[in-house]
Amino acid sequence: MDYRALLKNVEKTLGAIDATDDIASTIVSVGEAVVTNFQRELGISGGRLWVNRDGQYVLERGFGRSKKAPSGMTVAATYAPLQRAEEDGLVLTDIQDPSVDQDLERKLGVNRFAAISFGEGKYLISFDVNPRVKAEDLLMALGIIRTVVDSKVRTEKLEGLLNEARRIQQSILPRTMQDIGDYEFWGISAPAEDVGGDFFDYIPLGEGTFGCAVADASGHGLLAALLVRDVYVGLRMGIGRDFKIARTIERLNRILNKSRLTTKFVSLFYAEFETNGEIVYVNAGHPSPFLLGSAGAFQELPSSGMVLGPSPDATYARRAAKMEPGDILVMYSDGIIEAHDGRGREFGIARLRKLVAEFRKRPAREIAELVLSGVRAYTSGRTAEDDQTIVIVRRKPAPKRSPASGEFPAI
Repeated sequence: MDYRALLKNVEKTLGAIDATDDIASTIVSVGEAVVTNFQRELGISGGRLWVNRDGQYVLERGFGRSKKAPSGMTVAATYAPLQRAEEDGLVLTDIQDPSVDQDLERKLGVNRFAAISFGEGKYLISFDVNPRVKAEDLLMALGIIRTVVDSKVRTEKLEGLLNEARRIQQSILPRTMQDIGDYEFWGISAPAEDVGGDFFDYIPLGEGTFGCAVADASGHGLLAALLVRDVYVGLRMGIGRDFKIARTIERLNRILNKSRLTTKFVSLFYAEFETNGEIVYVNAGHPSPFLLGSAGAFQELPSSGMVLGPSPDATYARRAAKMEPGDILVMYSDGIIEAHDGRGREFGIARLRKLVAEFRKRPAREIAELVLSGVRAYTSGRTAEDDQTIVIVRRKPAPKRSPASGEFPAI
């Protein structure tokens, strides 16, 4: 299952639903939209909205093809599956689970169900799900749905934090980007709103080595900016304590999974560069960066684990690559390749590669600026729908030895 595509589809679906003064009606509309648009992918046929009142979950109403149950029906908040939903945000269980009240579930016509909790535990949606759907896919998808639903009905006002969020975002982006050894580095991040959900970082590690990160929080705006602040701090703390790369990312993932922010999904690419050109990296669900070799060949650095946040038990593999003199590594957010022209056609990875190849002999800073200018020209200056970030790491070509004098000419 393409979870990034699922996230975008869920956000679009919920974005089309107008909030009302009656939060319960809004949530039911959300549930109905999920059933209508994702029944095939998720195996969800219907569900019910429950509202927590004085330690009892009261059935508010059903939706989809769920079996009709009496309105006002109650279930104790101490019911084990519901407790797990409150603690973890979501639960998936079969009727054969020893903690399940089989009489209750049969009365509701349920053989397998999932539940997501949101609104600080006040609301709970239970879904009737197909037993044949893979648990891993369903849990991942429901985690995404829960986060977006929670954001949809959230009533807490955060406008007072906007100026602080701007200050935080400005403080985490690199102020200087100096060359290290024969590596050039340059990055640009252009938010779609006053505050964005993209960020990049540049971390000198000593003895000519350095780390580089690019991240993209789901959505954009205030909540996404607060989330990337947590990613920045967690990554810096892990690297500063000499944790292994994979261990650092796994610890960061567990922290984000427990976050109280309604938006908490982040794609992240982090790599460490050695003086000999060796690269060790982890790609947590981020659009694949690519290497452009001196001979013109492209090499992708694909995902080595899921996006950060949905699953506390996610694991992340380390992978390696090599940068030869003259090679260029291009890291970007999906706001670059998904920018579209007036006819809805995306800029795409092919155009990005073509631009980089065209300007490959330019300094890293010029390449980054020319790419962003190319995207803006393609979209005819339209307001960006998503944050746009481009980061270039270029390993300088080796100087050529003069055959006459044996000296190395300046380049």
